[in-house]
Amino acid sequence: MSPTGRTISCCAWAIETPEAEALTRLHAMGLRAIDIRPSSLRSSTAQSRRAALGLDVCCVAASHELPEGASLDSTDAAAVEAARRHIENALTHAAACGADCAYIVPQACVDANSLDRYAAVLPGLADHGAQLGVRLCIEHFPGSALPTVAATLSFLRRLQHANLYLLFDIGHAQMSQEDPRAALTAAGDRLGYVHLDDNDGISDLHLALTDGVQTRQSLADLFTVLDDVGYTGPVSLEMKSDLPDPADAIERSLVTVQQLLKSNATDSQTDIEAGI
Repeated sequence: MSPTGRTISCCAWAIETPEAEALTRLHAMGLRAIDIRPSSLRSSTAQSRRAALGLDVCCVAASHELPEGASLDSTDAAAVEAARRHIENALTHAAACGADCAYIVPQACVDANSLDRYAAVLPGLADHGAQLGVRLCIEHFPGSALPTVAATLSFLRRLQHANLYLLFDIGHAQMSQEDPRAALTAAGDRLGYVHLDDNDGISDLHLALTDGVQTRQSLADLFTVLDDVGYTGPVSLEMKSDLPDPADAIERSLVTVQQLLKSNATDSQTDIEAGI
């Protein structure tokens, strides 16, 4: 946890060196928490390195690395079952790693009934997560069956499951032109996790923070909104591995977040002392 009280995590798969080496590099940047894919931290070498470094696992990207052809909304029952088993196993792995959160990314609609098939399978996965103490989030993703925060929240309201949440991605909100304050206020207690990344407002580039359309002020405003809506969970840096220098992008983003959180904390303390 940062000195400001908010945990800053990072999607570890952006560093495509051998896993133990990637963990060491992230730790050297000052990170003390990571997010992982389902195949991560399976070897004794990686597990030992993670333990030695004291890295916490916050979240698992449960729908990453799906078997070829597998999909929760497929019209093929075997493809649905393959996706279901993969995500269920990822939830089990999340619990084993000490993570209390996992998420899925919707795929593009197969047909008009895609969301109905999602709705049929997700409650069972959410139940499995609840038994393990792992909340299951759905990430809004432009171009998918749930392209906006608003659509994802509507889907969550439809399902009414206690262990299904929204993963809010600021970069995706930029692409769908959704106001973070309105979106996060609407999410309420369904906000389960937060991804931080930047882009040009059009493509899902996962740039370092403020390398695209973001500004330091817009990020500061986001952290203020997170405080206002009572979200106390981690924020996770999600940079892409195909950036020219992913490690540099992560490190610069980490410094930006640390500075803004410190500034927000100082401003809040000043307001308290002034009786505002």
